[in-house]
Amino acid sequence: MSIHEINPEELRRYINNHNEKDYLLVDVRQPGEYEEGHLPGARLLPLPELVRKMDTLPQGLDLVFYCRSGARSLAASVIAEEEYGTTGIYNLNGGILSWDGAVAENPPQVRIFDKQAAPEELYMTAMNLERGAMNFYMTVDMRYGGETWSDVFGRLAEAEIGHALAVYRLWRKGRTGVNDFDTVFAGLSGNVLEGGMTLAEALDKAADSGGRTCVHLMELALHIEYSAFDLYRAMADQAESPEAHEAFLKIAQAEKSHMNILIDALGTCPP
Repeated sequence: MSIHEINPEELRRYINNHNEKDYLLVDVRQPGEYEEGHLPGARLLPLPELVRKMDTLPQGLDLVFYCRSGARSLAASVIAEEEYGTTGIYNLNGGILSWDGAVAENPPQVRIFDKQAAPEELYMTAMNLERGAMNFYMTVDMRYGGETWSDVFGRLAEAEIGHALAVYRLWRKGRTGVNDFDTVFAGLSGNVLEGGMTLAEALDKAADSGGRTCVHLMELALHIEYSAFDLYRAMADQAESPEAHEAFLKIAQAEKSHMNILIDALGTCPP
């Protein structure tokens, strides 16, 4: 086994080309650094905790480490190489200081989920978040339906319904006398999005474009999708059942594909 040093561009390609179930992105900085900004989807595991918590890492996955400048994550990579059996170990050369892509601020908003609640309630919360994202995208699509670039928001709205349906199937398992998906979904308020932003706040931000409506909306949608990806990776890590873990990873993978759709759509915005 060898440690692979990768630069930011190589890491972006790696993330885009790998399924979320095949690797784990690990931030080995301190909690305060993580809260100031971290790569979306990263699990926080400060270097001092790494050795005693090595057994909490899932087996058989690639491990991708990063820190502020690359020094702590290189140490983490060496520790992992000696003590952890996996298919590959990667270190982000230059750390987050070299990263020129998006970062997520604050921890993933798992506080949206009441961890003391029954799994069925967590699934209901997840469906409501998807309803919130759908409400946002549908509203934007209706407001700007005459624009050549607006169709991407309609496609994203439909995709959020698909995510909610995947969660619904987990929610209804083992339950009797439950309503069908359309009835359950229609009854949700959808008043909050995955990053913790309320629907009203998101729509207010959407209206304040500063004259660059297309770019502004695409960037806002990217922020929403990065937050969603970050959240569902965290929820997958905390899931108690293998089925829920797999479902949340699939949703995270889909959120990542949405980011790529929006990045491509940015190229269609008027200059």
